[in-house]
Amino acid sequence: MKKRLNTLLFLIAAFWFVGCHSSSTSEQQAAASTETPSASASTSTANPLDDKGIGPVQSVQLGPIQSELAKKGEAIFNEKCTACHRIESRYIGPALKGVTKRLAPEWIMNMILNPDVMIQQDPIAKQLVNESNGAVMANLHLSEDDARALLEYLRSIDDSSSSR
Repeated sequence: MKKRLNTLLFLIAAFWFVGCHSSSTSEQQAAASTETPSASASTSTANPLDDKGIGPVQSVQLGPIQSELAKKGEAIFNEKCTACHRIESRYIGPALKGVTKRLAPEWIMNMILNPDVMIQQDPIAKQLVNESNGAVMANLHLSEDDARALLEYLRSIDDSSSSR
């Protein structure tokens, strides 16, 4: 019950935030959507692909895209993440297209699993919060398997867009 209340309060705050910023022009939104976290975060980290973030994931073994895992990740994304994220453009959170090319897989999974600590201590996460007008990523209390499925979904998007 408390988790549902927290989720409801987060969604209300997210809708309020979007409503308060609805006066943004499409040019501002277009400019924001083309901005890459790696470019702005590069001032705080030498190479974002070397930064594994802060959390339980220390190493991720990647191979070819696992389509079944990516499908599971897509379902999780559509259920849990679309309140704040879009693939192609910035919404409340940053656009996620290309994220697997800009950030380490460990960092992405740690941000999914441990956003509270990441936002407080990780320079790239702090930068992303600043770029999102202070909107912080909610802790969805996902499992490591769910985070890995989300990573695979994001990898499948980036893999398909790079092969075009």
